[in-house]
Amino acid sequence: MSIVDLSTPTSIHVIGAGGAGMGAIASVLRSMGHQVTGSDLRDGPVVARLRAEGVPVAIGHDPANLGDAAVVAISSAIRDSNPEVRAALERGVPVVRRGEILPAIASSRRTIAVAGTHGKTTTSSMLALALVEAGLSPSFIIGGDVNEIGTGAMWDSGEWFVVEADENDHTFLSLDPEVAVVTSVESDHLENYQNSPAALAEAFEQFLASSRHRIVCADDAGAARLGATVGATTYGTHPGADFRMKDVSLKMPSCEFELWSEETRLGLVTLPTPGLHNALNATAAIVAALTAGSSFADAARALARFGGVARRFEFRGDAAGVTFVDDYAHLPSEVAAALAAARTGDWRRVVCVFQPHRYSRVASIGSDFAHSFVAADHLVLTGIYSSGEAPRPGVTSKIVLDAVLDAHPWSSVTWLPRLDEVADWLEARLRPGDLCLTLGAGDLTSTPDVVIERLEARVGG
Repeated sequence: MSIVDLSTPTSIHVIGAGGAGMGAIASVLRSMGHQVTGSDLRDGPVVARLRAEGVPVAIGHDPANLGDAAVVAISSAIRDSNPEVRAALERGVPVVRRGEILPAIASSRRTIAVAGTHGKTTTSSMLALALVEAGLSPSFIIGGDVNEIGTGAMWDSGEWFVVEADENDHTFLSLDPEVAVVTSVESDHLENYQNSPAALAEAFEQFLASSRHRIVCADDAGAARLGATVGATTYGTHPGADFRMKDVSLKMPSCEFELWSEETRLGLVTLPTPGLHNALNATAAIVAALTAGSSFADAARALARFGGVARRFEFRGDAAGVTFVDDYAHLPSEVAAALAAARTGDWRRVVCVFQPHRYSRVASIGSDFAHSFVAADHLVLTGIYSSGEAPRPGVTSKIVLDAVLDAHPWSSVTWLPRLDEVADWLEARLRPGDLCLTLGAGDLTSTPDVVIERLEARVGG
């Protein structure tokens, strides 16, 4: 039970409002009728959007930013030493983290929570779009903007609330969903689970057990095991799935499949986004939408125009005959899935650039990337994106490099530990007909724009 009562309008100050997660919460709180202010260390697109919505956001942290706030909401990245947090505590103002404010928001609606080590942002986005198409006017908070809706956060008049449920900070265990979806269970964020895969799986099991309707992916071993334990509706290509995908066709830039419910054919699903992983995400969204009262026709029609989510196999541009695609993939299976999707296209070469994410993650699962890049014609491996972590002695991206070369000694790999070397390398070596696929959750995402600009200038000159 959250200590925050949002049943009547109140004044709420959001620290870290420039981040995607807290920015979405600030936007929804304002739409609910609360008086919302925010602060962040840096200006940016999320801050600009909040200001356009009427939420004042101060740049820099200062006790004066609190105003007369009755509640202060903070992200998991904000520490107790923050001057605004200290001032709030001294005044006796409740300070709540994302894991407390999000359940308070969800408590007034019937909640569909989508969890999973990967796939949850895309699945949540597809589900929100399907419910909008069905006329159910859902509210939602998602980790990325839904392109067709133009935002990743909305508070509408319908009874359903779709939320991307994050296992990273245990937030998903604070929710009380009517419908729980688990797309995948893979070793990640183990530092928050005593470095124990079993503890992570137990948390996902607890999440599923808390809901009335449970939906899991039959094609994912970890999710399927949990589904069998707690009793869940399953989906996937697996012959035993309750909702089974048949006649799957994967051809860049789209995919399609027939969806069956046991012995009943529901119909054809066509996605304008590539990859089996996206087909699985779409099926999860359809099953959840059906549970919420959507028709199959409405859900399929919505997904037929799903344009994706930012940084999920996102087309970034063409230059000098080279196509650039960027993806958030940063776990072994995500990387393999993104490359499998890329291979469905007719490219001269698939040149993959990968930026490992976090020292703790590389230390724990770096060797698991050994077989993730087999579909790439060439791999460019850069240094680790710290995401705020301190460097660890002996932990570098060479752990990933050694794993790849030990498993596949003849792999074509270039190791560029410094990110500023990557754009130069790509500009010099990419050729017409190549696909340049940048993968990772860090600042590598800006590299395609740099290379595109250089190639266009070279061609124009």
